Formats: sequence, C-alpha cells, structure tokens
Amino acid sequence: MNLVTTDWLESNLDKVKIFDASWHMPSTKRNAKKEYTNKHIQGAMFWDVDEHSDKNSSYPHMMSSSDYWTKMLWSYGIKNEDHIIVYDFSDVYSSCRLWFSLKYFGHKKVSVLDGGMKKWLKENKNTTNKLEKIKKIDSYRVNENTVWIKNKKDIDENIKKISFQTVDARNRERFEGKVDEPRPGLKKGSIIGSKNIPFKDCIDSKTNTFKTKSELIKIFNKNKVDSSKPIAFTCGSGMTACVLGMAYSIISGKNAVIYDGSWAEYGKK
Repeated sequence: MNLVTTDWLESNLDKVKIFDASWHMPSTKRNAKKEYTNKHIQGAMFWDVDEHSDKNSSYPHMMSSSDYWTKMLWSYGIKNEDHIIVYDFSDVYSSCRLWFSLKYFGHKKVSVLDGGMKKWLKENKNTTNKLEKIKKIDSYRVNENTVWIKNKKDIDENIKKISFQTVDARNRERFEGKVDEPRPGLKKGSIIGSKNIPFKDCIDSKTNTFKTKSELIKIFNKNKVDSSKPIAFTCGSGMTACVLGMAYSIISGKNAVIYDGSWAEYGKK
C-alpha cells in the first residue's frame, strides 16, 4: 500500500506511526519545523531531511549510513513491524523521500498520505499542536537495499552502455538548460541521454493527490519513458526524484531506483 487516503488515516490514527516529512525549498522562506510545531496530525513526529542526511557529504540530501539510520529510528521508537505513514505540507511532495528511504533500509509497511496536509486541512480534519513524548527503543534492524541507489560512476558508465533509462524530475526549463539552477555553482542542463518527467505532472493540482495509474502510464509514455524497463530517477538533490519513484511504483509495482547525488553532484561546475 504505497498510498493511503486521508479518510483511511483518520480511521487508523491509533494503529500507525506517523512522520511529518515536510521540507521547503529555501526560496519559499517557509519553516517546516515551525509549521509542524504549530499544527500537525495527531501523533505525528517531525522528520527533517537535512538533519538526517549524510553530514559528511558535500552534496545535499545524500542517504545516511545504515548505522545512523538504525539509531535514528531507535530515537523515534520505531519497530520493524510498524506501519509508517508519511505526510508533508510541501510543494515538492517531500514525503516521498522518506517513503523511499524507509523502503531502501528495508521497512516493509510504509505509505504516503495521498494529498498530504493540504488535503487534510481542506477537509477540516483534526490537527493538534501537542508534542507527544517519544518512547525510545533499540530493537530496530535495517536491511539495506544498496542496488536501489546509483552513484555518479554508474551514471557515467550508463551514458555509454545504456543499461537503464535516466529520468529527471526537474521542470522542463531547468532540464533543458533554459534557466539557471537555484543552487549556486551548478551548470545548466541535464545528464546526456536522460529523459524528463516534471514531477508536478504526476500530481493532480486540484486535490494534491497522485494521478491515477492509467493517467501516470500516459504521462510516462508521452515522455518516452518505458516503465517496463530499468529506470534511475534523478532531480536537483534527490527529493523530487522520489516523487517519480512513487509514480513508477504505482505503475509497475516495483521498487524505485534513485541517483542520490542528482544534479547537485552531476551538474557541479
């Protein structure tokens, strides 16, 4: 169950663990932690992608080590058998990054709240500013799926061998190099041979939910991406690539593969 509805979550609040994984582009001047503190879904714990990424990497949002991930989930009181629901209040559907990360480290039951906080608030469902005390436990064990992440060497080799498709989630203007990158020190353009599906094309703008499986298939086909063949998704910093990863999982039932460094690494001047 990759996605759950707002009605489903409302009926199952006491049976799941919930993460608010909101993250905003710096240009929005929004503070995700502050917004969470003021208003969140009952029982939700705040998860900061910047805080829990690899601090030793010079690139943003790189996956942390399995040792770090284990101890981090201990601090949140997570058990291997928990059903985790992830939501966000973000324009970039940042919940999909935590969804992918949890799956990458072997968590079986993890779902994204379809429509996120935007839909939850629109439907006048209950929120709280109460911060519940987290009971830490140390029983969680990770099972890292290392083949689900590509590095720069893999991408470089693939330009010659073409053993998988590289699909970029950035908007069309950035992909085609018509505008400057929002991060300084990066070239304009995209990876040689890559294809483009702007991540927002996968989201219904009225409901903030993912489009249907048949609609997503049409979007992939329109952009000449064959969902039956291997794909590595990329973007600016590994965030919205996971939105395409979710769309791919909805279409194919398979796990997504992400180029973690994305353009932040590949486009470095």
